[in-house]
Amino acid sequence: MSDDIETQRKKLRIRAWRRGFKEADLILGRFADTHLDELSPQALTDFEVLLDEPDADIYAWIIGKQPTPPQFDTSVMTALKGFRVDTDAAYGDGPKQ
Repeated sequence: MSDDIETQRKKLRIRAWRRGFKEADLILGRFADTHLDELSPQALTDFEVLLDEPDADIYAWIIGKQPTPPQFDTSVMTALKGFRVDTDAAYGDGPKQ
């Protein structure tokens, strides 16, 4: 099972960084780099489901421009809303190596 979770984390990290919407890449990718290893299996699933949504919607929910629909108002979304990209911006526009 541990291998399955590690595989899921790797896939989610790639999906978070390759959104096609730069602001979403930076927030979701950096969030993934910082938090995926500590997320529970349920939180990983919540993050995966969230990544199926359009970038513009996710970004609007994170910045508070639109209310988060109840099905996406999870602990992961709460963490994303509190995540500050600028604190770790020194490593640029891509994943940490």
